[in-house]
Amino acid sequence: MILALSLLTVSCTKEKKTENGPVHSVMLVSPEGLGEVSEKEFSGVVEEGREINVAFKTGGQISAIAVKEGQYVKQGQLIATLDDKDYRLGVESAKAQYEQNQKELARLKQLYERKSITGNDYDKAVAGAKQLRVNLQSYQNQLSYTKLYAPTSGYVKSVNYQRSEMVDAGMPVVNLLDVKRMEVTTNVPASVYLERGRIKNITCKGAFTNGEDLPLQLISIVPKADNNQLYKMRLALPSDKAKIASGMNVDITLHFAEGESAGNMTVPLHSVFKKDGKTYVWIYNASDSTVSKKEIETGGVDGEGKAVVKSGLSGGEKIVKAGVNVLSDKEKVRVIEKASETNAGGII
Repeated sequence: MILALSLLTVSCTKEKKTENGPVHSVMLVSPEGLGEVSEKEFSGVVEEGREINVAFKTGGQISAIAVKEGQYVKQGQLIATLDDKDYRLGVESAKAQYEQNQKELARLKQLYERKSITGNDYDKAVAGAKQLRVNLQSYQNQLSYTKLYAPTSGYVKSVNYQRSEMVDAGMPVVNLLDVKRMEVTTNVPASVYLERGRIKNITCKGAFTNGEDLPLQLISIVPKADNNQLYKMRLALPSDKAKIASGMNVDITLHFAEGESAGNMTVPLHSVFKKDGKTYVWIYNASDSTVSKKEIETGGVDGEGKAVVKSGLSGGEKIVKAGVNVLSDKEKVRVIEKASETNAGGII
């Protein structure tokens, strides 16, 4: 009799039955947000916006170089000149021919008005005068090309010729660093390149920002990776930052906007169940320790193998993690807390 009572006591302790049957033990989890705004940081270097090869439009012998390497020049400043003696002679000759032709044309015009020459002869004289005027303008242009001016403000990177040297048209006499627009370059991995459409804004910090975030404007991302599988990104700095110099290091932060999955939730795949063609999860009600099913709309599985919930959850719920097929609506359950790392299995 004593043995029977002992067995009955042990059995009741393990099952903890209610009027409707045993109480199921459940573990709870909270939905996790998906598609939140994120940031990624990279290192970059300040560079001049572009390097310009400054060259004469005509050839000749250099008579003077007016700049030195490292010198800052303003737009329109004289850089170099060519010996212009022959060009001046060409202009004088063309000018003399043009002026003589203008006098002849004036006499022919009087004859034409008196009907002393035909209209065809006068038209030929007018066309010849136009040709001489074009010829004069060409010589004047050639003379003006003997002076080389800075096309933009910047620093002289290198001077490639010296006085008295011969130079052909188009050969770079000076290499000029355009500092009107400074740029920042950095290299990003393929994961960033693929998500480039989600970049909301870009900022940087450096020695010239005084600890503040300086906005950058995306210029381009080279669509081909280098040998390290990185993509070169070019970013424009504000044009009013005079203290920026080429070669400075900066810390770049890419701010990504919310993606298409923004506002969605993820839950463990085993917490989802179907009934009558609809999808549900069990919501735990702390006030009476019961569970109730909640209809949700799912949208596949994320990269971690969790179910994506598009609607039906707010994020503050406690849902049953697993064992959902043995539960029923309004059923009381017992919550199992997650075992601590120092008490695995709940032994103590």
